Amino acid sequence: MSDEHASLFATATAQFNRGADLVGLSDDLRCIMSQPKNEIIVNFPVLMDDGTYRVFRGYRIQHNNLLGPFKGGMRFSPLVNLDEVKALASWMTWKSALCDIPFGGAKGGITFNPWDHSPGELERIVRRFTHSLSTNIGPDHDIPAPDMGSNAQSMVWMMDTYANSTGASERQNVKRIVTGKTLETGGSPGREKATGQGVVFCLQHWADEVGFDLSSATVAIQGWGNVGSATGRILQVHGAKVLAVSDHAGAIGDSEGIDAFELTDWVQEHGSVKGYPKADAIDPADLWSTDVDILIPAALENQVTSENAGSIKAQVVVEAANGPTTLEAETILTERGIDILPDILVNAGGVVVSYFEWLQNRSAQRWDIDDVDFKLREILWSASDAVVAVRQELGIASRRDAAYAVALRRLEQVYQQRGIFP
Repeated sequence: MSDEHASLFATATAQFNRGADLVGLSDDLRCIMSQPKNEIIVNFPVLMDDGTYRVFRGYRIQHNNLLGPFKGGMRFSPLVNLDEVKALASWMTWKSALCDIPFGGAKGGITFNPWDHSPGELERIVRRFTHSLSTNIGPDHDIPAPDMGSNAQSMVWMMDTYANSTGASERQNVKRIVTGKTLETGGSPGREKATGQGVVFCLQHWADEVGFDLSSATVAIQGWGNVGSATGRILQVHGAKVLAVSDHAGAIGDSEGIDAFELTDWVQEHGSVKGYPKADAIDPADLWSTDVDILIPAALENQVTSENAGSIKAQVVVEAANGPTTLEAETILTERGIDILPDILVNAGGVVVSYFEWLQNRSAQRWDIDDVDFKLREILWSASDAVVAVRQELGIASRRDAAYAVALRRLEQVYQQRGIFP
């Protein structure tokens, strides 16, 4: 099997074991944390527009809730499967622990293509899925959020379905059942750009650490969805130039720079970067070898592989996506002296601002965007500081291994204090 088709959970497990080795995690705790606590699979019928019924399969993997409620997105994609969702759920556990927020890790999704369905069908699919999950989710138990293929509207449907399944006196108290909602229904300012904003905060920390001038940086970004486009726009404001972009339908490049704001408008209207008139079409495979300072995979997993890692010219690979780098590719990049900013740190902005939204809902408050950005930067800066400190303490080069070491030490300490019941 080529590494781009490697098991994502196997990759996640290998990364976990490297971190566990570093901190000397006991065999008992390694065993407990190596598998999800719960694996929930539901098959549910939904009425289609043509009057027929179709059965959909949905997942909710609850990996760990030692530090707080299970937390993680809901992915809508034909590629959603048990292996993928288990990996994504485990990464959520490590992200929350690394950022020192009181959440655990979970992930879920439905195996279908949301673009193949009308708004009415989408609403029925989401509501029926939420109903099928029943008490497996809850505002202090397991809190979903948007992910690839889902959005704020999906979360509002989930919230409303859940609220209407509770007692009348509780309906105003359960808005925090999901995060990533629209502002009008209890969402947080800054949630839409949160992951991209977090990517840039982590990049700023790296730049300060290694003496790199972010304002003169050149960038290539794979994926121009919510995360990739927000990252590109924020970097452009900082003075960086985006030279190449690719997505599911095509790729573009311009040595003078692509306007991230104009490209975002184009994609919102046309659905892809393909055909963007102010840049040249390029082969998507050529994105990896573009001569840039910073390469940002912000799409799917297993994208940086043994096939393309050798052609990467960037000084740093910034994992805005979950699991974009295969184990083989990581070895190649490390041997070539290319820095890797790991996903469990770099893309944690989404779960951090989800935590802020949850807090706001609990206290019936609305923070302003400056407060959200300031608090987000503080948390990611502290997490990045912790990674740097552990790298120095343990004398290791890998930022990923150091990030796992920070997360696992925090979990280990709580397990030791609480014990295993009964």
